Amino acid sequence: MAKKIADLLVENLVNAGVKRLYAVTGDSLNPINDAIRRDGRIEWIHVRHEEAGAYAASMDAELDGIGCCMGSSGPGHVHLVNGLYDANRSGNPVIAIATTINTDRTGLENFQETNVVKLFDDCSKYCVMANTPQQAANAFQAAIQHAVQHRGVAVVGLPGDVSEAEVDHITVAKKNFYTNPIVIPGIEEMEKLAEVINSHKNVMLFCGYGCKDAQEEAMLLAEKLKAPMGYSFRGKIFFDKVSNPFAVGLNGLLGSKSGFKAMHEADLLILLGTDFPYTDFLPEENVIIQIDDKPERIGRRAKVDYGFAGKIKDTLEVLLPMLDENTDDQFLKEMQKLHDEQEDKYASYVEAKSKEKNIHPEFVAAVIDELAADDAIFTVDTGMSAVWAARYIKGQRNRYLTGSFNHGSMANAMPMAIGAGLSRPERQIIALCGDGGISMLLGDLMTISQYEIPVKIIIFNNRTLGMVKLEMQVAGYPQWQTDMKNPDFAKVAEAMDIKAWNVEECENVKGALLEAFAHNGPALVNIFTDPDALAMPPKVEFNQMKGFATTMGKLMLNGQAADAIDSAKSNIKYLRELF
Repeated sequence: MAKKIADLLVENLVNAGVKRLYAVTGDSLNPINDAIRRDGRIEWIHVRHEEAGAYAASMDAELDGIGCCMGSSGPGHVHLVNGLYDANRSGNPVIAIATTINTDRTGLENFQETNVVKLFDDCSKYCVMANTPQQAANAFQAAIQHAVQHRGVAVVGLPGDVSEAEVDHITVAKKNFYTNPIVIPGIEEMEKLAEVINSHKNVMLFCGYGCKDAQEEAMLLAEKLKAPMGYSFRGKIFFDKVSNPFAVGLNGLLGSKSGFKAMHEADLLILLGTDFPYTDFLPEENVIIQIDDKPERIGRRAKVDYGFAGKIKDTLEVLLPMLDENTDDQFLKEMQKLHDEQEDKYASYVEAKSKEKNIHPEFVAAVIDELAADDAIFTVDTGMSAVWAARYIKGQRNRYLTGSFNHGSMANAMPMAIGAGLSRPERQIIALCGDGGISMLLGDLMTISQYEIPVKIIIFNNRTLGMVKLEMQVAGYPQWQTDMKNPDFAKVAEAMDIKAWNVEECENVKGALLEAFAHNGPALVNIFTDPDALAMPPKVEFNQMKGFATTMGKLMLNGQAADAIDSAKSNIKYLRELF
């Protein structure tokens, strides 16, 4: 029997496990809107901006294995792009339907026309323009299969007239196939891997997001090798726990001295499921092994000596019985001691006093960590909010933390929380937002309100683009065009029927957070934090110190002595680390 293409699309999405889609309806998207309404099995989430919808769909995919968003005609397509870049780089299977003008109008620079394939090609694993009903039927199945198999974005361009057309003979499967093959290196490679590890005494593990399903195996490996364990920001929430005796912290821009030092002083570094992007923080003198299920990633960041293609869990299960147990734990103890000292130093920052509207962000992050549920899901904005999350949010029983860790976009935390709140309504969802990030997609607070998504939004309101300001300082530039005049975020939230608090004093932080976390519904806490708070990387170059000093000198010479003095006072605790 003949079936409309819009109805066939809905059938494919339902069979693939899609529970909801995010879109702004209109124009060429209306036939799909109607098909969703008539079918009733997929929830339509009316976002205020398609970028927010793409981020929310990406979070659905990260938590449930698949997500879906749609954009109508040219402007809707362009609005999707940033969120889809993030999803694709994060390895999240998202189906994006880019509906467009009728087929007889394309190629003529018509109103709202875009070239779908050219536009989305760089942010997807699969992208096709479906110009006939049969082509659309084939494209739906292929797009979903590509997204789930290659872990990324698949885009189908769909003209409005094709959506409304009927097809009566479908030669493609109406469902998709989620395969989970066992992937390990070959026998000879496994023997070589074990041989190399057994021939080194001081081994360090560096674990990324690829260890998500291999946490137990990674811990067993660390125990057997007496190896300190570092982790990437995306892998931190799985291993940065008080109960982990091997943890030595992060490396990279947001890392710690212990994580950096352990990596550089090990005889052998094993990179497990990480595509760590900060090459400047990686060692060059020791032996490096990298294991990843995507072999194209091996060796592209570090001077890797031995590369093995395999899933981390599968590979470690076979590897562990092949390894000799290391009885010398001296290297581990040295790195643990350094890590404990670093943690004590972070704790001392929390205790520092702060003046009105200059609350230390470290204190805020530490209180959030203390009060949050053991299975809370945290979404983190790019920028200084990510710094405080990296330093102070710890893994507990089943916590999860995510952000724009590969694409590095602003404004991701709040829309990601939308997806997390809808996917996991039984869990506490906490979005750690910067004032710059929340401002970009402020309208989608109304999406949270309309659908009563019980997320807790914490704004680190430092009235500046904090990370950019720091970048300028260490490069020797006086900060310029980084200050922000913000609205009263609490009043904005209240106008959108979201419970909200302004916090200007240290002593009010804990009480406001307790009330927000206990509130039965969405809540926003706007906390005025210190705009001069710094975050020192684990390795500070002389040029960076020189640049910071140059910046302070320029401020003094330009009549901004008060700003320079305030900055120095605020950051004396960090600057002491340099000497």
